[in-house]
Amino acid sequence: MIDLSHRVSIVTGGGRGIGRTIALRLAEQGATVVVNDLAGSADAPKVVEEIEAKGRQAAFIPGDISVAEEASAVVERAVSTFGKVDILVNNAGITRDNLAIRMSDQDWDRVLSINLKGAFYCSRAVLRHMIRQRWGRLISIASIVGIVGNAGQANYAASKGGLIAMTKTLAQEVASRGVTANAVAPGFIETEMTQKLSPNVQEGLLKRIPLGYFGSVEDVANAVAFLASEEARYITGHVLNVNGGMAMI
Repeated sequence: MIDLSHRVSIVTGGGRGIGRTIALRLAEQGATVVVNDLAGSADAPKVVEEIEAKGRQAAFIPGDISVAEEASAVVERAVSTFGKVDILVNNAGITRDNLAIRMSDQDWDRVLSINLKGAFYCSRAVLRHMIRQRWGRLISIASIVGIVGNAGQANYAASKGGLIAMTKTLAQEVASRGVTANAVAPGFIETEMTQKLSPNVQEGLLKRIPLGYFGSVEDVANAVAFLASEEARYITGHVLNVNGGMAMI
């Protein structure tokens, strides 16, 4: 069984969806969890309550991680609260879909700012502590579209492709200090968004998935928990595809 006892983790965008499930899974494996989301989030405090109900420590630390100073403040507050940070999960992300010819500068910039710049800001801030303690796990939630692209998502695909490239670069930079950097690339995961798709669209997507069904948020959280564990100590610079065989690379 994966044992994350005595580990302190930060999950950005941890108030709902995949982030919420990751936060809960890390707590189930014994980790203390910092749930990061925007100030005023009604969801993040509920996740903290769920974790504390399991007998684990947790805290909601708000901050807009697309702003460098706020990302650093989240990390520093986590360290001052719990003494250290061992695991960072760069999960926060948004979509602003449109065909490239119709995409506004604002939609391009906002997606890149949160999905990619935010992950960089958080990673940069936390690495100072991980390098000093000579142990750490950087885990970024990428996407299948960062590997194969997707029409109507030039900004999102660019952010996730950049996240993969950044992960591989960081893995090379910090390996000698006992820190690993990996990415998880989900395919089509059953969420509120996929449930809103028409039956015809869902059927078309399912035909592209060799396993024949959508993944669950638990599938993604399980991959993160593994990469955060000591069992994954010899894995770095890797992109773990969680996509039912959609992209076999």
